[in-house]
Amino acid sequence: MERKTIRIGHLFPELLNMYGDKGNILALKNRLVWRGIDAEVVTFGIEDEIDFSTLDIVLLGGGADREQEMVCKQLMSMKQALSNYIEDGGVMLALCGSYPMLGKTFQLQNETVSGLGILEIETEKTEKRHIGDCIVQTDITGSELLLVGFENHGGKTRIGELKPLGTVRHGFGNNGEDGSCGVIYKNLIGTYLHGPLLPKNPALTDYLLSCALKRKYGEDIALMPLADRAEEEAHDYIVKRFIKE
Repeated sequence: MERKTIRIGHLFPELLNMYGDKGNILALKNRLVWRGIDAEVVTFGIEDEIDFSTLDIVLLGGGADREQEMVCKQLMSMKQALSNYIEDGGVMLALCGSYPMLGKTFQLQNETVSGLGILEIETEKTEKRHIGDCIVQTDITGSELLLVGFENHGGKTRIGELKPLGTVRHGFGNNGEDGSCGVIYKNLIGTYLHGPLLPKNPALTDYLLSCALKRKYGEDIALMPLADRAEEEAHDYIVKRFIKE
């Protein structure tokens, strides 16, 4: 039987790795390898050409304003290719500042500037930064699940008619007002949650992997359960600290 392979594109880690995004890559890679599925990680620098059609998962991490500006300018030159990838069901995780960058407007150097316009979302400046641990309830995996992460953003994002990743149980989320956190569009997830996000949320990691495997091989592929004790302890510590049931 031919071994299955998932190709993961890590975009611009030299610029967008403020919140340990290499940990997200390792979570994706290791949870494939531990199940006997090959994982190929391809790192792209700011001047590299990217053929999104060769990728199964794309990760855009978080960075400071100057780095976000550089990345946005570069992605503008490949906007159509990235949009095509997303519309075709390509799996993508956009974290922190990379998430609002995909919308119509986002925050840069305390100003509202034009984003890539791939998503119908808009971000404006907050009066006070939204900082702290965040817990989000979601049904993305088909059952109710709590996601944990850290947020630190100076923008308020409105997602319009798009579906949120989930509902804030603790923290601020998209804007600190409507209770929404993140966005889901096809197989794209955008969220302010980082820390890194995936090692503490193995169910979300497996969801992304399942989407990528189904898109590439045309069938639902059952993922073998893993011993997630350490991951679950890290996750549960945050939940128990901030949510008293």
